[in-house]
Amino acid sequence: MTTAHWLGLITGVLFGVLLQKGRVLRFDKQVGAMLLTDMTILKFMMSAILVGMIGIQLLAHFGLIALSHKPMNVGAVVIGGALFGAGWAIMGYCPGTSLGAVGEGRWHAVFAIIGMILGAAIYAELFPLFKSTVIAWKDFGKIGLPDGIGVPTWIVVILFWAGALGLFAFFEKKKI
Repeated sequence: MTTAHWLGLITGVLFGVLLQKGRVLRFDKQVGAMLLTDMTILKFMMSAILVGMIGIQLLAHFGLIALSHKPMNVGAVVIGGALFGAGWAIMGYCPGTSLGAVGEGRWHAVFAIIGMILGAAIYAELFPLFKSTVIAWKDFGKIGLPDGIGVPTWIVVILFWAGALGLFAFFEKKKI
């Protein structure tokens, strides 16, 4: 294994520990997120996004990494998002939390993992069909949010941080 593999493994394990310590692997937290009565998962993920957003932008700014966006295909995003949301709502776990739940001994989450593997296999088999249909519906190319709205990246970062901090304050005030 290369250094990058080891760093990826260590980072993944640390993230898994944080998922467990943050109690976001618990089924009741997943259901609470779906019902908008418990914002633990949203606060956890938004915190990870905020930290990652700054880290990735700084790495890109100093030329340590090169950002490369996936194409923005409306059909793929809408259908993929709907399938992801349906799977999460049915199973009560997203991909990361299902693996963490199995790690905690919640064996019913194995069905979510099997569903992810089957879904990926079906997608791979049907990709030629999707490439000429769903993926071709509307392709905006390799753009990010700053490109799409025509503002500098750091403005988007600052606005996202302000919005997230406002949401955190709202959730705390409402005790959700």
